[in-house]
Amino acid sequence: MYVAIAPFFILFLVFGVYPTLYSLVLSFQDWNGLGAPEWVGTENFVRLFSDDTFYLAVRNTFVIFVLSTFPMLIIAVAVAAMLNNAVRFSTVFRIAYFIPNITSVVAMAVLFGSIFGENFGIANAFLNALGIADVPWLSTPFGIQLTISLLITYQWTGYNAIIFLAGMQAIGSEVYEAAKLDGAGPIRSFFSITLPLLRPTVIFVLVVSTVTGLQSFTEAQVLTGSSSTTNPNSGGAGQGGLTMVLYFYQQAFSYNRFGYGAAIAWGVFLIVVIFTIISWRSTVGRKEEGPRS
Repeated sequence: MYVAIAPFFILFLVFGVYPTLYSLVLSFQDWNGLGAPEWVGTENFVRLFSDDTFYLAVRNTFVIFVLSTFPMLIIAVAVAAMLNNAVRFSTVFRIAYFIPNITSVVAMAVLFGSIFGENFGIANAFLNALGIADVPWLSTPFGIQLTISLLITYQWTGYNAIIFLAGMQAIGSEVYEAAKLDGAGPIRSFFSITLPLLRPTVIFVLVVSTVTGLQSFTEAQVLTGSSSTTNPNSGGAGQGGLTMVLYFYQQAFSYNRFGYGAAIAWGVFLIVVIFTIISWRSTVGRKEEGPRS
């Protein structure tokens, strides 16, 4: 038995545990990828805490997170409710909503770059048809953040809708039948029965969305890389698309500052852990409080 499971643990140690531990050691060193690393102690972390660009990346990440996660959760619940009530072609609809999640993020980012392009973008063409002036989607910091948020929302709405749908289908029909006998309509049943009983699923989706949302990278890199005139990993105009993970990638692989890049990576890790715990505690805490007499 141990021989059968040994390959997994060997690969996990070699490609999982060792790189993680080595990155922690590297965060206390100065290394450009060539020659021997130089031990600098906590210098990289001291620099990180005084790095204005890192704080800009943190702010950009949270703006994108807020603009994408909360609308995505609301839309996902609405889509799940419609799928739960669908009688015909429900399987087809589920597959259609799930396809964006299994599609390459790079391909979708390229597509969104074309849709929201300023010269020949479909979005501006549609707005012009309505008599609205062009919107600088990819040439202003907020426009970049909004475009990235739309891409993340499009990518994850279907995935989370399927999870919400599974949670809705786990609710017993007898609960809705009792509510119907008491005169509750569909809307009242949704807000008084479905949403409260869906709380464990909401907690799971919120925690997963927090972890993935704070680590956004590919969307920003592909959307802003082609329009950047200096560094394809700079985050575009005004560094509006410079997320925390993209900043780590820029420092490590564009400027060969691997020690400082490792320090950024561990800073990102701590931020993700802290806000994941906050999101989990905020939802679970409200659940444990319950109604007050």
